[in-house]
Amino acid sequence: MADEWPKIRSRLTTKISPWVDVIAREVEFASGAEPQLYHSVGQQDYLAMLAVAPDGRIPLVRQYRPAVEAFTWELPAGLVDAGEDPAEGAGRELREETGYPARKIQSLGASFPCTGRFSNRIHSFFIETEERVPDFQPEPGVTVKLVTPDELLGLIKTGDFAQQQHLGTLMLAELRGLLKLPREPATLAWPAG
Repeated sequence: MADEWPKIRSRLTTKISPWVDVIAREVEFASGAEPQLYHSVGQQDYLAMLAVAPDGRIPLVRQYRPAVEAFTWELPAGLVDAGEDPAEGAGRELREETGYPARKIQSLGASFPCTGRFSNRIHSFFIETEERVPDFQPEPGVTVKLVTPDELLGLIKTGDFAQQQHLGTLMLAELRGLLKLPREPATLAWPAG
């Protein structure tokens, strides 16, 4: 093992806020090579939930995202609290954001949101919900909307649903046969040769 490369020669973590660390790593790629400095963002693990309400519609949330300075339509999502099981966190976040309690939670897997910049994981779930809790009020600035798979496809095509990690959650659900987005005839043609 001592002869395996690359090697982390040093690691310095700087806390920026309760939610974000910047991690500087010196990486040596071969014996005697000059170490290279790489930076990444450390955060709690993410959660993304594709939920289906009893009527078959999918709850989405719209909120202002300061990082992109725009409102976005997304799947319900959040962070895994310290010491929390990701599936329990998914149920908690879904209810907090949409008012829909989870009836059945199925893991779609964990993956990396961006291997070049982030050191955390995103846990994706497919959730069948119960009826919405009475008198639910979303957090200020958050809108909850139920959409059909057709309407979701429309939001994806217009770019109004453009969170890449959430598109990945939709793909994982499709691969497992849990979601079927409508298909249109292929319009792309591959170049000859």
